[in-house]
Amino acid sequence: MPSPLSADRSAPQPPERDAVDALIDRTRRLRGDVDAVRRDTVRVDEDDPRARWHRALCELAVHHLDDLGTHLGQLREGLPEEPERHAREEAAADEPRGSLIGRVGSAEWNLLTDEVSWSDELFRIFGRAPEAGGLSLDDLPSTLLPEDQPLLTALVTDCLVDGKPINGEFRIRHTDGRVRTLHMRGEPVLDTDGRTASMWAVLRDVSALRRSQQVVHRTHESLRREQHIARAEHRVAVELKEAVLPPWQSSLRLPDQGPGTLDIAAHYLPSETSALVGGGWYDAMELPDGRTLLTVGDLTGHGIQATSAMAVVMGAVRGMAVAGTEPGALLGHLNQLLETSVQPALGSAVCCRFDPATRTLDWAQAGHPAPLLFRDGTGRPLPLPDGVLLGAASGVSYEQDEARLLPGDVLVLHTDGLARDNTSGRGGARPGTEALLGLAPRFAEARSAQECVRAVVEEFGAAERLDDACVLIARIGA
Repeated sequence: MPSPLSADRSAPQPPERDAVDALIDRTRRLRGDVDAVRRDTVRVDEDDPRARWHRALCELAVHHLDDLGTHLGQLREGLPEEPERHAREEAAADEPRGSLIGRVGSAEWNLLTDEVSWSDELFRIFGRAPEAGGLSLDDLPSTLLPEDQPLLTALVTDCLVDGKPINGEFRIRHTDGRVRTLHMRGEPVLDTDGRTASMWAVLRDVSALRRSQQVVHRTHESLRREQHIARAEHRVAVELKEAVLPPWQSSLRLPDQGPGTLDIAAHYLPSETSALVGGGWYDAMELPDGRTLLTVGDLTGHGIQATSAMAVVMGAVRGMAVAGTEPGALLGHLNQLLETSVQPALGSAVCCRFDPATRTLDWAQAGHPAPLLFRDGTGRPLPLPDGVLLGAASGVSYEQDEARLLPGDVLVLHTDGLARDNTSGRGGARPGTEALLGLAPRFAEARSAQECVRAVVEEFGAAERLDDACVLIARIGA
Protein backbone atom coordinates (compact mmCIF):
# COMPACT_ATOMS: atom_id res chain seq x y z
CA MET A 1 0.00 0.00 0.00
CA PRO A 2 1.73 3.23 -1.10
CA SER A 3 2.61 5.67 1.62
CA PRO A 4 1.23 9.22 1.79
CA LEU A 5 4.83 10.27 2.30
CA SER A 6 5.58 9.34 -1.25
CA ALA A 7 2.57 11.07 -2.74
CA ASP A 8 4.74 13.73 -4.34
CA ARG A 9 6.25 11.18 -6.65
CA SER A 10 4.98 11.16 -10.22
CA ALA A 11 2.57 8.28 -10.55
CA PRO A 12 2.77 5.98 -13.58
CA GLN A 13 -0.09 6.17 -16.04
CA PRO A 14 -2.69 3.46 -15.38
CA PRO A 15 -3.47 1.02 -18.18
CA GLU A 16 -6.55 1.50 -20.31
CA ARG A 17 -9.64 -0.27 -18.96
CA ASP A 18 -10.31 -1.95 -22.31
CA ALA A 19 -6.86 -3.51 -22.23
CA VAL A 20 -7.35 -4.80 -18.68
CA ASP A 21 -10.81 -6.16 -19.50
CA ALA A 22 -9.41 -7.96 -22.52
CA LEU A 23 -6.73 -9.58 -20.35
CA ILE A 24 -9.33 -10.62 -17.79
CA ASP A 25 -11.52 -12.18 -20.49
CA ARG A 26 -8.60 -14.10 -21.95
CA THR A 27 -7.57 -15.31 -18.51
CA ARG A 28 -11.11 -16.51 -17.76
CA ARG A 29 -11.35 -18.37 -21.06
CA LEU A 30 -7.97 -19.99 -20.53
CA ARG A 31 -8.92 -20.88 -16.97
CA GLY A 32 -12.09 -22.53 -18.25
CA ASP A 33 -10.15 -24.54 -20.83
CA VAL A 34 -7.62 -25.72 -18.26
CA ASP A 35 -10.40 -26.57 -15.80
CA ALA A 36 -12.10 -28.69 -18.48
CA VAL A 37 -8.88 -30.64 -18.95
CA ARG A 38 -8.58 -30.96 -15.17
CA ARG A 39 -12.08 -32.43 -14.91
CA ASP A 40 -11.18 -34.99 -17.55
CA THR A 41 -8.14 -36.07 -15.53
CA VAL A 42 -10.36 -36.83 -12.53
CA ARG A 43 -11.67 -39.87 -14.40
CA VAL A 44 -8.23 -41.36 -15.06
CA ASP A 45 -6.71 -44.34 -13.29
CA GLU A 46 -5.50 -43.39 -9.82
CA ASP A 47 -2.78 -46.05 -10.07
CA ASP A 48 -1.24 -44.41 -13.13
CA PRO A 49 1.63 -42.15 -11.95
CA ARG A 50 1.67 -40.21 -15.22
CA ALA A 51 -2.05 -39.48 -14.91
CA ARG A 52 -1.60 -38.29 -11.32
CA TRP A 53 1.19 -35.97 -12.45
CA HIS A 54 -0.94 -34.56 -15.28
CA ARG A 55 -3.80 -33.90 -12.87
CA ALA A 56 -1.46 -32.16 -10.41
CA LEU A 57 -0.12 -29.93 -13.20
CA CYS A 58 -3.66 -28.97 -14.15
CA GLU A 59 -4.44 -28.10 -10.53
CA LEU A 60 -1.33 -25.94 -10.34
CA ALA A 61 -2.17 -24.18 -13.62
CA VAL A 62 -5.68 -23.40 -12.35
CA HIS A 63 -4.22 -21.90 -9.18
CA HIS A 64 -1.86 -19.71 -11.19
CA LEU A 65 -4.68 -18.52 -13.44
CA ASP A 66 -6.88 -17.81 -10.42
CA ASP A 67 -4.03 -15.78 -8.99
CA LEU A 68 -3.58 -13.91 -12.26
CA GLY A 69 -7.30 -13.19 -12.41
CA THR A 70 -7.17 -11.79 -8.88
CA HIS A 71 -4.38 -9.37 -9.72
CA LEU A 72 -6.04 -8.23 -12.91
CA GLY A 73 -9.30 -7.71 -11.04
CA GLN A 74 -7.53 -5.60 -8.45
CA LEU A 75 -5.89 -3.63 -11.22
CA ARG A 76 -9.27 -2.94 -12.81
CA GLU A 77 -10.75 -1.84 -9.49
CA GLY A 78 -8.30 1.04 -9.46
CA LEU A 79 -9.43 2.29 -12.88
CA PRO A 80 -12.27 4.77 -13.57
CA GLU A 81 -15.72 3.20 -13.62
CA GLU A 82 -17.51 2.90 -16.94
CA PRO A 83 -21.31 2.55 -16.72
CA GLU A 84 -21.53 0.34 -19.79
CA ARG A 85 -19.37 -2.26 -18.03
CA HIS A 86 -21.75 -2.58 -15.09
CA ALA A 87 -23.84 -5.51 -16.39
CA ARG A 88 -20.75 -7.35 -17.54
CA GLU A 89 -19.06 -7.02 -14.15
CA GLU A 90 -22.20 -8.17 -12.35
CA ALA A 91 -22.15 -11.35 -14.42
CA ALA A 92 -18.47 -11.84 -13.65
CA ALA A 93 -19.18 -11.47 -9.93
CA ASP A 94 -21.46 -14.51 -10.11
CA GLU A 95 -18.69 -16.76 -11.46
CA PRO A 96 -17.03 -19.28 -9.12
CA ARG A 97 -14.07 -17.68 -7.48
CA GLY A 98 -10.72 -19.41 -7.43
CA SER A 99 -8.99 -20.68 -4.33
CA LEU A 100 -6.62 -17.72 -4.27
CA ILE A 101 -9.21 -14.96 -4.76
CA GLY A 102 -9.26 -12.45 -1.88
CA ARG A 103 -6.03 -13.74 -0.35
CA VAL A 104 -3.87 -10.74 -1.09
CA GLY A 105 -3.50 -8.14 1.64
CA SER A 106 -1.37 -5.07 2.20
CA ALA A 107 0.18 -3.31 5.18
CA GLU A 108 2.18 -0.23 6.07
CA TRP A 109 4.23 0.41 9.19
CA ASN A 110 5.00 4.08 9.89
CA LEU A 111 8.27 4.30 11.77
CA LEU A 112 7.72 7.93 12.77
CA THR A 113 4.29 7.54 14.40
CA ASP A 114 4.29 3.74 15.06
CA GLU A 115 1.02 3.66 13.15
CA VAL A 116 0.15 0.28 11.64
CA SER A 117 -2.26 0.06 8.71
CA TRP A 118 -3.57 -3.31 7.52
CA SER A 119 -6.05 -3.99 4.74
CA ASP A 120 -9.19 -6.01 5.48
CA GLU A 121 -7.80 -8.90 3.43
CA LEU A 122 -4.68 -9.07 5.58
CA PHE A 123 -6.73 -9.38 8.76
CA ARG A 124 -8.56 -12.31 7.17
CA ILE A 125 -5.30 -13.93 6.10
CA PHE A 126 -3.98 -13.86 9.67
CA GLY A 127 -7.37 -14.64 11.18
CA ARG A 128 -7.14 -11.49 13.25
CA ALA A 129 -10.08 -9.27 14.21
CA PRO A 130 -9.81 -5.76 12.72
CA GLU A 131 -10.69 -4.19 16.09
CA ALA A 132 -7.53 -5.77 17.52
CA GLY A 133 -5.46 -3.72 15.11
CA GLY A 134 -2.58 -4.76 12.92
CA LEU A 135 0.58 -6.29 14.34
CA SER A 136 3.70 -4.18 14.67
CA LEU A 137 6.95 -5.25 13.05
CA ASP A 138 8.16 -6.37 16.48
CA ASP A 139 5.08 -8.54 17.10
CA LEU A 140 4.67 -9.91 13.58
CA PRO A 141 7.31 -12.68 13.93
CA SER A 142 5.43 -14.17 16.88
CA THR A 143 2.74 -15.44 14.50
CA LEU A 144 5.28 -17.39 12.45
CA LEU A 145 6.45 -20.93 12.98
CA PRO A 146 9.58 -20.80 15.18
CA GLU A 147 11.89 -22.00 12.41
CA ASP A 148 10.70 -19.20 10.08
CA GLN A 149 10.96 -16.31 12.55
CA PRO A 150 14.68 -15.59 11.92
CA LEU A 151 13.98 -15.29 8.19
CA LEU A 152 11.33 -12.58 8.64
CA THR A 153 13.49 -10.72 11.15
CA ALA A 154 16.37 -10.69 8.67
CA LEU A 155 14.13 -9.53 5.81
CA VAL A 156 12.70 -6.63 7.84
CA THR A 157 16.12 -5.62 9.17
CA ASP A 158 17.67 -5.57 5.70
CA CYS A 159 14.76 -3.49 4.45
CA LEU A 160 14.84 -0.90 7.23
CA VAL A 161 18.61 -0.66 7.64
CA ASP A 162 19.98 -1.26 4.16
CA GLY A 163 16.95 -0.31 2.08
CA LYS A 164 16.70 -3.77 0.47
CA PRO A 165 13.35 -4.83 -0.97
CA ILE A 166 11.55 -7.65 0.82
CA ASN A 167 10.86 -10.79 -1.17
CA GLY A 168 10.39 -13.95 0.85
CA GLU A 169 8.05 -16.61 2.15
CA PHE A 170 7.23 -17.79 5.63
CA ARG A 171 4.62 -19.86 7.41
CA ILE A 172 2.16 -18.65 10.01
CA ARG A 173 -0.09 -20.47 12.43
CA HIS A 174 -3.60 -19.25 11.66
CA THR A 175 -6.10 -18.80 14.46
CA ASP A 176 -7.96 -21.84 13.10
CA GLY A 177 -4.87 -23.91 13.88
CA ARG A 178 -3.86 -24.49 10.28
CA VAL A 179 -0.46 -23.55 8.89
CA ARG A 180 -0.53 -21.11 5.99
CA THR A 181 2.27 -20.03 3.69
CA LEU A 182 2.56 -16.32 2.93
CA HIS A 183 4.63 -14.58 0.30
CA MET A 184 5.72 -11.09 1.28
CA ARG A 185 6.94 -8.31 -1.00
CA GLY A 186 7.76 -4.86 0.31
CA GLU A 187 10.15 -1.95 0.34
CA PRO A 188 11.06 1.04 2.49
CA VAL A 189 9.44 4.43 1.93
CA LEU A 190 11.89 7.32 2.23
CA ASP A 191 11.18 10.85 3.37
CA THR A 192 12.48 13.97 1.64
CA ASP A 193 15.83 13.59 3.44
CA GLY A 194 16.28 10.05 2.14
CA ARG A 195 15.67 8.40 5.48
CA THR A 196 13.35 5.43 6.01
CA ALA A 197 10.03 6.75 7.20
CA SER A 198 7.87 3.67 6.79
CA MET A 199 7.72 0.25 5.22
CA TRP A 200 4.92 -1.12 3.10
CA ALA A 201 4.31 -4.66 1.95
CA VAL A 202 1.92 -6.88 0.06
CA LEU A 203 1.32 -10.31 1.57
CA ARG A 204 -0.23 -13.11 -0.40
CA ASP A 205 -1.58 -16.40 0.92
CA VAL A 206 0.10 -18.96 -1.35
CA SER A 207 -0.83 -22.01 0.72
CA ALA A 208 -2.98 -23.63 -1.96
CA LEU A 209 -0.42 -22.77 -4.62
CA ARG A 210 2.44 -24.33 -2.66
CA ARG A 211 0.37 -27.41 -1.89
CA SER A 212 -0.31 -27.81 -5.60
CA GLN A 213 3.38 -27.43 -6.35
CA GLN A 214 4.20 -30.05 -3.74
CA VAL A 215 1.68 -32.43 -5.29
CA VAL A 216 3.24 -31.81 -8.71
CA HIS A 217 6.69 -32.49 -7.26
CA ARG A 218 5.58 -35.67 -5.49
CA THR A 219 3.70 -37.05 -8.48
CA HIS A 220 6.60 -36.19 -10.78
CA GLU A 221 9.04 -37.98 -8.48
CA SER A 222 6.66 -40.93 -8.35
CA LEU A 223 6.50 -40.95 -12.14
CA ARG A 224 10.30 -40.83 -12.38
CA ARG A 225 10.60 -43.77 -9.99
CA GLU A 226 8.00 -45.73 -11.94
CA GLN A 227 9.82 -44.98 -15.20
CA HIS A 228 13.16 -45.98 -13.67
CA ILE A 229 11.68 -49.25 -12.44
CA ALA A 230 9.99 -49.82 -15.81
CA ARG A 231 13.27 -49.22 -17.68
CA ALA A 232 15.12 -51.58 -15.37
CA GLU A 233 12.44 -54.26 -15.71
CA HIS A 234 12.36 -53.77 -19.48
CA ARG A 235 16.14 -54.17 -19.67
CA VAL A 236 16.01 -57.37 -17.60
CA ALA A 237 13.09 -58.68 -19.67
CA VAL A 238 14.94 -58.02 -22.94
CA GLU A 239 18.12 -59.64 -21.64
CA LEU A 240 16.17 -62.64 -20.38
CA LYS A 241 14.32 -63.03 -23.67
CA GLU A 242 17.55 -62.79 -25.65
CA ALA A 243 19.12 -65.37 -23.35
CA VAL A 244 16.39 -67.99 -23.73
CA LEU A 245 15.50 -67.63 -27.41
CA PRO A 246 17.27 -70.18 -29.62
CA PRO A 247 21.03 -69.66 -29.90
CA TRP A 248 20.87 -70.16 -33.67
CA GLN A 249 19.22 -66.72 -34.03
CA SER A 250 17.47 -66.06 -37.34
CA SER A 251 18.17 -69.21 -39.37
CA LEU A 252 19.06 -72.86 -38.76
CA ARG A 253 20.36 -75.39 -41.25
CA LEU A 254 20.05 -78.94 -39.99
CA PRO A 255 22.43 -81.70 -41.08
CA ASP A 256 21.68 -82.98 -44.59
CA GLN A 257 19.29 -85.91 -44.24
CA GLY A 258 18.24 -86.15 -47.84
CA PRO A 259 15.09 -84.73 -49.47
CA GLY A 260 13.37 -84.18 -46.12
CA THR A 261 16.06 -81.93 -44.66
CA LEU A 262 14.60 -78.78 -43.13
CA ASP A 263 15.75 -75.24 -43.82
CA ILE A 264 14.53 -73.17 -40.86
CA ALA A 265 14.35 -69.43 -40.24
CA ALA A 266 12.55 -67.34 -37.63
CA HIS A 267 12.02 -63.75 -36.59
CA TYR A 268 10.75 -61.85 -33.54
CA LEU A 269 8.68 -58.70 -34.19
CA PRO A 270 8.26 -56.35 -31.21
CA SER A 271 5.00 -54.58 -30.39
CA GLU A 272 4.32 -50.99 -31.49
CA THR A 273 5.75 -49.84 -28.17
CA SER A 274 9.09 -51.52 -27.57
CA ALA A 275 8.55 -51.13 -23.81
CA LEU A 276 6.14 -54.10 -23.94
CA VAL A 277 8.31 -57.21 -24.02
CA GLY A 278 5.90 -60.09 -24.23
CA GLY A 279 6.04 -63.81 -23.67
CA GLY A 280 6.17 -64.91 -27.29
CA TRP A 281 8.70 -67.55 -28.30
CA TYR A 282 9.88 -69.72 -31.15
CA ASP A 283 12.22 -72.71 -31.11
CA ALA A 284 13.55 -75.47 -33.30
CA MET A 285 16.03 -78.21 -32.50
CA GLU A 286 17.16 -81.58 -33.76
CA LEU A 287 16.08 -84.37 -31.43
CA PRO A 288 18.21 -87.40 -30.51
CA ASP A 289 16.19 -89.73 -32.77
CA GLY A 290 16.82 -87.53 -35.82
CA ARG A 291 13.43 -85.88 -35.82
CA THR A 292 13.02 -82.09 -35.44
CA LEU A 293 11.10 -80.04 -32.89
CA LEU A 294 9.27 -76.96 -34.18
CA THR A 295 7.34 -74.80 -31.73
CA VAL A 296 5.86 -71.32 -31.44
CA GLY A 297 3.85 -69.92 -28.56
CA ASP A 298 2.83 -66.90 -26.57
CA LEU A 299 2.12 -66.30 -22.88
CA THR A 300 -0.17 -63.55 -21.62
CA GLY A 301 1.35 -60.49 -20.02
CA HIS A 302 4.46 -58.42 -20.53
CA GLY A 303 7.70 -57.71 -18.76
CA ILE A 304 9.79 -59.83 -16.43
CA GLN A 305 6.90 -62.04 -15.32
CA ALA A 306 6.01 -62.99 -18.90
CA THR A 307 9.61 -63.54 -20.04
CA SER A 308 10.55 -65.54 -16.94
CA ALA A 309 7.50 -67.78 -17.45
CA MET A 310 8.48 -68.08 -21.11
CA ALA A 311 11.95 -69.26 -20.07
CA VAL A 312 10.41 -71.98 -17.89
CA VAL A 313 8.07 -73.07 -20.69
CA MET A 314 10.81 -73.25 -23.32
CA GLY A 315 13.02 -75.29 -21.01
CA ALA A 316 10.15 -77.67 -20.30
CA VAL A 317 9.29 -78.04 -23.99
CA ARG A 318 12.88 -78.84 -24.91
CA GLY A 319 13.26 -81.30 -22.06
CA MET A 320 10.07 -83.20 -22.86
CA ALA A 321 10.80 -83.20 -26.60
CA VAL A 322 14.29 -84.62 -26.04
CA ALA A 323 12.74 -87.30 -23.82
CA GLY A 324 10.53 -88.35 -26.75
CA THR A 325 7.18 -87.02 -25.48
CA GLU A 326 4.53 -86.81 -28.20
CA PRO A 327 3.31 -83.25 -29.08
CA GLY A 328 -0.21 -83.81 -27.65
CA ALA A 329 1.05 -85.26 -24.38
CA LEU A 330 3.72 -82.56 -24.21
CA LEU A 331 1.09 -79.82 -24.26
CA GLY A 332 -0.88 -81.66 -21.57
CA HIS A 333 2.15 -81.65 -19.27
CA LEU A 334 2.82 -78.01 -20.15
CA ASN A 335 -0.76 -77.12 -19.23
CA GLN A 336 -0.32 -78.74 -15.82
CA LEU A 337 2.95 -76.89 -15.32
CA LEU A 338 1.39 -73.48 -15.99
CA GLU A 339 -1.71 -74.24 -13.94
CA THR A 340 0.26 -75.22 -10.83
CA SER A 341 3.06 -72.65 -11.08
CA VAL A 342 3.60 -70.01 -8.39
CA GLN A 343 2.44 -67.35 -10.85
CA PRO A 344 -0.26 -69.03 -12.98
CA ALA A 345 -0.32 -67.89 -16.59
CA LEU A 346 -2.36 -68.43 -19.72
CA GLY A 347 -0.74 -69.19 -23.02
CA SER A 348 -1.15 -70.58 -26.49
CA ALA A 349 1.26 -72.83 -28.34
CA VAL A 350 1.73 -75.08 -31.31
CA CYS A 351 4.14 -77.99 -31.02
CA CYS A 352 5.32 -79.97 -34.05
CA ARG A 353 7.64 -82.93 -34.52
CA PHE A 354 8.90 -83.56 -38.03
CA ASP A 355 10.37 -86.85 -39.23
CA PRO A 356 12.64 -86.18 -42.24
CA ALA A 357 12.71 -89.85 -43.20
CA THR A 358 8.97 -90.04 -43.81
CA ARG A 359 8.32 -86.27 -44.11
CA THR A 360 5.58 -86.72 -41.51
CA LEU A 361 4.55 -83.86 -39.23
CA ASP A 362 2.96 -84.79 -35.91
CA TRP A 363 1.54 -81.77 -34.18
CA ALA A 364 -0.84 -80.40 -31.55
CA GLN A 365 -2.01 -76.97 -30.52
CA ALA A 366 -3.29 -75.18 -27.43
CA GLY A 367 -5.57 -72.29 -28.37
CA HIS A 368 -3.16 -71.30 -31.13
CA PRO A 369 -3.41 -70.51 -34.86
CA ALA A 370 -2.84 -73.58 -36.99
CA PRO A 371 0.38 -73.94 -39.00
CA LEU A 372 0.07 -72.72 -42.59
CA LEU A 373 1.11 -75.07 -45.35
CA PHE A 374 2.23 -73.54 -48.67
CA ARG A 375 2.48 -75.76 -51.72
CA ASP A 376 2.56 -74.98 -55.44
CA GLY A 377 1.95 -71.25 -54.96
CA THR A 378 -1.05 -71.53 -52.64
CA GLY A 379 -1.45 -71.76 -48.90
CA ARG A 380 -3.93 -73.12 -46.37
CA PRO A 381 -4.17 -73.68 -42.62
CA LEU A 382 -3.82 -77.28 -41.48
CA PRO A 383 -7.01 -78.76 -39.98
CA LEU A 384 -7.07 -77.72 -36.34
CA PRO A 385 -7.07 -80.48 -33.69
CA ASP A 386 -8.79 -79.78 -30.36
CA GLY A 387 -6.80 -77.98 -27.70
CA VAL A 388 -7.67 -75.30 -25.15
CA LEU A 389 -5.41 -72.53 -23.92
CA LEU A 390 -2.57 -73.58 -21.66
CA GLY A 391 -3.36 -72.96 -18.00
CA ALA A 392 -7.09 -72.48 -18.65
CA ALA A 393 -8.37 -75.82 -17.32
CA SER A 394 -7.01 -78.79 -15.42
CA GLY A 395 -6.94 -82.40 -16.56
CA VAL A 396 -7.52 -81.64 -20.23
CA SER A 397 -6.02 -83.60 -23.11
CA TYR A 398 -4.74 -82.23 -26.40
CA GLU A 399 -5.61 -83.92 -29.67
CA GLN A 400 -2.70 -84.71 -31.97
CA ASP A 401 -2.85 -84.64 -35.74
CA GLU A 402 -0.58 -85.75 -38.58
CA ALA A 403 0.27 -84.23 -41.95
CA ARG A 404 2.40 -85.49 -44.82
CA LEU A 405 4.73 -82.88 -46.31
CA LEU A 406 6.31 -82.85 -49.76
CA PRO A 407 9.68 -81.57 -50.97
CA GLY A 408 9.46 -77.81 -51.54
CA ASP A 409 6.63 -77.31 -49.04
CA VAL A 410 6.82 -74.29 -46.76
CA LEU A 411 5.43 -74.56 -43.23
CA VAL A 412 4.71 -71.31 -41.33
CA LEU A 413 4.18 -71.22 -37.57
CA HIS A 414 3.24 -67.86 -36.08
CA THR A 415 1.69 -66.16 -33.08
CA ASP A 416 -1.50 -64.14 -33.45
CA GLY A 417 0.15 -60.78 -32.71
CA LEU A 418 1.21 -60.16 -36.32
CA ALA A 419 -1.77 -57.88 -37.02
CA ARG A 420 -3.03 -55.02 -34.86
CA ASP A 421 -6.65 -56.15 -35.20
CA ASN A 422 -7.35 -59.64 -33.91
CA THR A 423 -10.96 -59.80 -35.08
CA SER A 424 -11.90 -62.58 -37.46
CA GLY A 425 -11.77 -62.08 -41.18
CA ARG A 426 -13.23 -64.13 -44.00
CA GLY A 427 -14.07 -67.68 -43.05
CA GLY A 428 -13.09 -67.07 -39.44
CA ALA A 429 -9.44 -66.50 -40.36
CA ARG A 430 -7.55 -63.77 -38.57
CA PRO A 431 -6.26 -60.79 -40.58
CA GLY A 432 -2.68 -61.88 -39.90
CA THR A 433 -3.41 -65.33 -41.30
CA GLU A 434 -5.07 -63.91 -44.41
CA ALA A 435 -2.10 -61.63 -45.05
CA LEU A 436 0.29 -64.56 -44.62
CA LEU A 437 -1.69 -66.66 -47.08
CA GLY A 438 -1.42 -63.77 -49.53
CA LEU A 439 2.36 -64.24 -49.50
CA ALA A 440 2.07 -67.65 -51.18
CA PRO A 441 3.45 -66.46 -54.56
CA ARG A 442 6.52 -64.97 -52.88
CA PHE A 443 7.09 -68.12 -50.85
CA ALA A 444 6.94 -70.17 -54.06
CA GLU A 445 9.69 -68.02 -55.58
CA ALA A 446 11.85 -68.02 -52.44
CA ARG A 447 14.99 -70.14 -52.50
CA SER A 448 15.35 -70.39 -48.72
CA ALA A 449 13.42 -70.13 -45.49
CA GLN A 450 15.28 -66.90 -44.78
CA GLU A 451 13.85 -65.32 -47.95
CA CYS A 452 10.37 -66.36 -46.79
CA VAL A 453 10.96 -64.72 -43.41
CA ARG A 454 12.17 -61.59 -45.18
CA ALA A 455 8.87 -61.44 -47.06
CA VAL A 456 6.96 -61.73 -43.77
CA VAL A 457 9.00 -58.94 -42.19
CA GLU A 458 8.40 -56.70 -45.20
CA GLU A 459 4.65 -57.37 -44.90
CA PHE A 460 4.30 -57.02 -41.13
CA GLY A 461 7.44 -55.29 -39.88
CA ALA A 462 6.04 -51.75 -40.12
CA ALA A 463 2.55 -52.68 -38.91
CA GLU A 464 1.30 -51.39 -35.57
CA ARG A 465 0.86 -54.33 -33.21
CA LEU A 466 -0.70 -54.43 -29.77
CA ASP A 467 1.51 -57.39 -28.90
CA ASP A 468 4.84 -58.80 -29.99
CA ALA A 469 4.85 -61.57 -32.58
CA CYS A 470 6.96 -64.53 -33.63
CA VAL A 471 7.13 -66.36 -36.93
CA LEU A 472 9.00 -69.58 -37.71
CA ILE A 473 9.27 -70.95 -41.24
CA ALA A 474 10.45 -74.42 -42.19
CA ARG A 475 11.15 -75.24 -45.84
CA ILE A 476 11.25 -78.90 -46.84
CA GLY A 477 14.30 -79.73 -48.91
CA ALA A 478 13.68 -80.94 -52.44
